Amino acid sequence: MASHDPQTRQLVGRIGAEQSWANTEDRSARTKPARDALNQRFLDEAGGDPVRAEHLRKAHFLKLALKSAQARKKIKTLSAEAEAAEAELRAGGGGSDAAA
Repeated sequence: MASHDPQTRQLVGRIGAEQSWANTEDRSARTKPARDALNQRFLDEAGGDPVRAEHLRKAHFLKLALKSAQARKKIKTLSAEAEAAEAELRAGGGGSDAAA
């Protein structure tokens, strides 16, 4: 498997993950230890106060949402810039010959 390129390894890994989930009868039970550990992390950070822990949990997921929105915006901006550059090249307005 080490000889496969990264895309192939990724695809093989995804196939294995999908097969594993297909063979899982109780999805909630399978993910419970991870959920419990994350909740415990917030509770520990809040010094055992469940109200503070809930606020920390909400803040954590809001930060993730913000990062996701920023990433989508960046991708949209970069895609628009790339499309504009390609259109300019197709129109004959770009390239090293134009500057010479």
